[in-house]
Amino acid sequence: MNYNEILIGPIKQLVGLSEVPIRGALANDALIIEEDIWLHLKDGKLHKKLNKSDAYNADLEVLELVKDHIVLPGFIDAHTHICFHGSRSKDYAMRNAGISYLEIAKAGGGIWDTVTHTRNASQEELVEGILDRVDVLITRGITTVEVKSGYGLSVKEELKMLRAIKEANSKTQIDLIPTCLAAHIKPRDFEGSHAEYLDYIIDELFPILVEEKLCKRVDAFIEEEAFSGNVVYRYFAKARELGFDITVHADQFHPGGSRVAIEHEALSADHLEASTNAEIIALAKSNTVAMALPGASIGLGCAFTPARKILDANGILAIASDWNPGSAPMGDLLTQACILGTFEKLSNPEVLAGITKRAAKALDLNDRGYIDIGLKADLLFFEGKDYNEVFYHQGKKLPDMVFKNGKLIYKK
Repeated sequence: MNYNEILIGPIKQLVGLSEVPIRGALANDALIIEEDIWLHLKDGKLHKKLNKSDAYNADLEVLELVKDHIVLPGFIDAHTHICFHGSRSKDYAMRNAGISYLEIAKAGGGIWDTVTHTRNASQEELVEGILDRVDVLITRGITTVEVKSGYGLSVKEELKMLRAIKEANSKTQIDLIPTCLAAHIKPRDFEGSHAEYLDYIIDELFPILVEEKLCKRVDAFIEEEAFSGNVVYRYFAKARELGFDITVHADQFHPGGSRVAIEHEALSADHLEASTNAEIIALAKSNTVAMALPGASIGLGCAFTPARKILDANGILAIASDWNPGSAPMGDLLTQACILGTFEKLSNPEVLAGITKRAAKALDLNDRGYIDIGLKADLLFFEGKDYNEVFYHQGKKLPDMVFKNGKLIYKK
């Protein structure tokens, strides 16, 4: 079948989200649902929407849907760490036995354990691992995924990770959005201070990132066991000067990181489990996206991001999986988003917007996240009559077909 130009239908329900605002709460009836629609895809984008009579008169190659289908925008997982090697199953067992995340890290586990395994892996092994995880993501409806470095923690090893992400992106049909997280923690084998380590990254790594075009995004973990807001000030300022977008691991165990994100006009502040009303109000007044990571809450057994309060304050809420080998090994965005919705009392439109349109905002992507004429045809086809069924089954109802850039890349 020639996917450069194709007509698909009839679609029982098309939930496009073009009318959905970027910020604020959404009622259950907030969505415009189009019924019995045909989609004309051309050159990787949505070209037209047609009714039944116009579709039957169109002289196009047709993919006719025999059963009822719901069509949603392709899901966007805007915060992951799927470039890694090794397992942290022992960490999981220790946490469930009552040992805290920070105590495990101090004892030699945690992030540094993954750093050791990732450093020992070749670039080829990292690429293979990324592609294996991407294959899983595609079956779950992910058409765009952000991927962080941060388990290298030296110029050589961070470059290996980012080059692996770039190589993997060239070998998969979905989009991998790379982020440099060299400021994850200060590596144990670096003898200087936190500030000196960041200066080393600025001087030695940043120029290569620009030269090789390895990423456009820089992240830092603002936390007691990582970096303070004061010490990252120059780091973020230099990143902005070089044209990088900023994102921040913020307020995971203690508040404060979200303020740093706002000050540096970060695209997103991610985690926010420890955010208080002051942080929530500040985020809601800013253009920084509040990124909930329910996978980390599930993995660590801690509170969820105060998503309901963020939306009620008119903030911008996105939801991502945080897939990583330590605190969030599940890597199942839809399931995690549905669980967050249950505990935080989010409407289905709020959950859906959080993993599509508002997630695109967190990555500064204007060509996807909702379904409209001229945008990328990143589309999910679920068998059924009502889009609420997708969320009712809490991640167990998976797409029958996944389209990326107008081409069928997965069929159940």
